[in-house]
Amino acid sequence: MAVWSYPDMSLQDLMKMVKGFIDMLILACGYQSSGRLAHWDSHNIKKALQWALFLEHVMRDLSSSDDYRESLKELDAALRELTSNPHLPQGLAHICSKVLSKASEFMLEHLISVFPLRDEHLKALLTATLEMDFHMHQKTDSRSLLGIFETLMCNTSKSPVPNERKFLMEESLNSSSSGQADDSISCGFSHFTAQALERRQLTVSLISSAETGLNILSSGLRDLYEREDDNALNVNMKHATNFMTEEIPIGSAVWNSWKSRSLSYLLDKRTIRLVSGASLLFSAPKSQWIQVFQRIDISSQLEDSLREIVELMLLGCVVDKWSFLIDRLMLTSYEFVTTSRLYNEVHKFVQRGCREDIINSKEKGIIEYLEVFLHNRLHLLWELSPVLAAFAIPSWSNLFRKYLTELDSQVTGDFSVTRSCSSSKERKEQRECDVAERIWCLHVCHVGGSGVESSSFSACQYSS
Repeated sequence: MAVWSYPDMSLQDLMKMVKGFIDMLILACGYQSSGRLAHWDSHNIKKALQWALFLEHVMRDLSSSDDYRESLKELDAALRELTSNPHLPQGLAHICSKVLSKASEFMLEHLISVFPLRDEHLKALLTATLEMDFHMHQKTDSRSLLGIFETLMCNTSKSPVPNERKFLMEESLNSSSSGQADDSISCGFSHFTAQALERRQLTVSLISSAETGLNILSSGLRDLYEREDDNALNVNMKHATNFMTEEIPIGSAVWNSWKSRSLSYLLDKRTIRLVSGASLLFSAPKSQWIQVFQRIDISSQLEDSLREIVELMLLGCVVDKWSFLIDRLMLTSYEFVTTSRLYNEVHKFVQRGCREDIINSKEKGIIEYLEVFLHNRLHLLWELSPVLAAFAIPSWSNLFRKYLTELDSQVTGDFSVTRSCSSSKERKEQRECDVAERIWCLHVCHVGGSGVESSSFSACQYSS
């Protein structure tokens, strides 16, 4: 059994320090546990960095001598037990003695990565890092702190942005102790902050460029939809309620309008942001993201809030196959078929069933929670895009059966579920066409058409 031999501090006291450091890291992400914004001033940022420096000092001592090798192993074992707690944020689950040896950089990264980066937070961060360097290295330069930072930014911008995280703090401290460091190296906190902000600015610039291209593509799809033949669309809406008996083929204008509308939703800036959020949210253990939704559900019973919860959950089911989803829609070409044929083919697909062994566990967890959440709220699905419901609800689930059963009843003209939610007059007039569009989306997803390999996206054929 390992024996703690570090003389300056007990393992219990050190773990208390580590837990306090983790609490500060969580706040450094920008939010309190209540969900409110966490406000940092320069004084508290300096206290956090001093706390981090103390941990670095302890880690340096433990690593400097073979006498403490067993103590270091005992510390890592205690840290593994701490980080195995399912309630610990997953971004902190990799904390170990090696990470703590760079605790000040780790803290700064969290403080710099906060979103949104408010002006007062940035000012406090710059002030704190400059003052830390100013006092640690006993600067005699008469320049203002802001002037020093501007110089650092100029020096940093002349060098390429690093592709990997570089541990500048340790280098700066070692260099300053030897008395041979220049301004950019001796200002360890400031230099690291300047480089991190430059990386952040580059990331923001790339995201902005991607959003510009996305907006152009999305606008083009909307224009295409608006240019569709209105007469053909009106004819389809006029006969939508009788499509099962009159066997009216789907017109190319209607087909293309459904395709354009589906792609417009998937490429919309708001949808992309929700996909990004869903990817982060559902990467956490199920117990954690369930707590998030439970708090939202309790705090707000507004129809819009509930609908957004459902939308986020459904996006969480397809976030790992988002690009493939778009490709499948893009490859779907027009077929001269009736809606009743598409409808019957979807039912035949469902009757074939699904193999249990290829069900995605994360998707299963989301759907199980969603089935309970949608009890007496099934109408919320009809307030979301038809393409989302078709691609996100897996065919093996009870929710899919309920969705299809309700669609069956609407085929016969029973709109009881959709009438239970409030909507505009225009929305009511489009419900008849909405039934046909939902059948089309289900067919594209689960059955496929010309130019698309049959069942390649099916929930029973896909495992991420």
